[in-house]
Amino acid sequence: MSTTTPGDLQTDVLDNASWHSLTGGHAALAIGRRRARRYPDDRAGFGAVDDPSDPAAWADLADLVAVGQEISISGPAVVAPDGWPVVRALDGVQLVGDQVHGADDPDIARLGMDDAAAMAELVDRTRPGPWRPRTPELGTYLGIRAEGRLIAMAGERLRPTGWTEISAVCTDPDFRGRGLATRLVLALVLGIRERGEQPFLHASADNVTAIRVYENLGFRRRITTRHLRLRPPGAPR
Repeated sequence: MSTTTPGDLQTDVLDNASWHSLTGGHAALAIGRRRARRYPDDRAGFGAVDDPSDPAAWADLADLVAVGQEISISGPAVVAPDGWPVVRALDGVQLVGDQVHGADDPDIARLGMDDAAAMAELVDRTRPGPWRPRTPELGTYLGIRAEGRLIAMAGERLRPTGWTEISAVCTDPDFRGRGLATRLVLALVLGIRERGEQPFLHASADNVTAIRVYENLGFRRRITTRHLRLRPPGAPR
């Protein structure tokens, strides 16, 4: 049975958010057209199958991953099938912000590929999660600068129909505790809601500080998730 938000927007697509992004808002980027799809390597390391219980779907995904290459797949109870070596497993939570109201902020700047070097440098210092050279092309990225450098940013990643994931939320350690991440998240929420979509995000289950911040903003936990980084069958362990 589908679950819905108070506005009758289905949330069940978020159970397999990567798949519904690659068949929804990011369909034009998707590699693969059968039961499995993936993002181009330079944008994201995520892949997805339409039915994680279907061996044929995993076989289709294996066809999209070169030997020695890795692919990430996520879901509420995703399990690696036999023959897929697990490189890393991470537990997380998914939060939805269908009742969160955004806020305009004139001191926040729109970022683009011209800012790619500064964004990558901030990612290197803060480690917010996966990052690829053209990740900023997945959606809107916003940043705050001070002392001539980028000190905080946040952006959009997955785009399942009706939803946009907020991701890469990070702040330079020297500038934490000033509410910069909150300002960036709320500015993104405003833009997402102005498009008629709703925001959601993921956080590591052990990142209690970030989860608390998001819940204080009005995000609510929806499901627990499992994130696996895998190698295809036949890859060296």
